[in-house]
Amino acid sequence: VQLQASGGGLVQAGGSLRLSCAASGRTVSSYVMGWFRQTPGKEREFVAAISGRSSTGYADSVKGRFTISRDNAKNTLYLQMNSLKPEDTAVYYCAARLRSLVYATSSKEYDSWGQGTLVTVSS
Repeated sequence: VQLQASGGGLVQAGGSLRLSCAASGRTVSSYVMGWFRQTPGKEREFVAAISGRSSTGYADSVKGRFTISRDNAKNTLYLQMNSLKPEDTAVYYCAARLRSLVYATSSKEYDSWGQGTLVTVSS
């Protein structure tokens, strides 16, 4: 499956952005999909994930501010980001966990990755 992330940009603190991740090559509605982010010199960190049954989970740092969702008809994953903070600045990656339907938060458990989209939050 190929993943194409989009929607990043520059936003002021307190603002909002919505990231999209379009999947092609395979229907991903049954799979766990996730968002991760990475800043220079740091490991890729979990942001949010959604199961095939639309159960969701979030990192503590984004809980209450970010919402992950999916549109199975469009084979697309979303991340709505509200009340953005400068510390949310990162490259955001979408990912698909194809090896199992079991929910996971480690980047090592995901098999297919999008190219990343940069989110910059100014103070």
